[in-house]
Amino acid sequence: MRLIVIFLLISQSIFSQKFYTRTGSTGFKASVDAFEPVQALNKSTTAILTNDGEIASQLFISAFKFRLALMQEHFNESFMESNEFPKAIFRGKIEDFDTNSLQGSKEVNIKGNITIKGISKEIETKGTVTKVNDKINLVTKFELLPGDFNIKIPSVVRRKIARIVTIDLNYDFSEKK
Repeated sequence: MRLIVIFLLISQSIFSQKFYTRTGSTGFKASVDAFEPVQALNKSTTAILTNDGEIASQLFISAFKFRLALMQEHFNESFMESNEFPKAIFRGKIEDFDTNSLQGSKEVNIKGNITIKGISKEIETKGTVTKVNDKINLVTKFELLPGDFNIKIPSVVRRKIARIVTIDLNYDFSEKK
């Protein structure tokens, strides 16, 4: 019985239409007014989207680019410990989603788990999915608390970094052939 269930799950994922990107854009902002902006952009997020809305993405923490090199160094070494925890991962589902029936833009709900520094947390957010020809664009924004992922902000800079970090995603998916 187990063998049949495993076969069905594998065959569903093999025959399911997939879309992918290796150039997804993931940005974050943790700025506080009156201080140097704390923000960075990662333009090399890898993500896969199936026809029925299953989504998985992965990015390398060290690929975030800051305006100031020193800020990038502190981010990787002190806050994110990117040598020990090099990746952030999201696995989830876009609810009530089917690429075959998608026309134009649609507001969607996204639920899943994000893993940062080895700690997973459930998230739920809204986003917009747009289909143009054979490409699908996903745009969403959500907030995270650094403390939820054991990211410690030293007291010296605590006033200069927002308590809540805003994450912006913009992924352009192409059909995987």
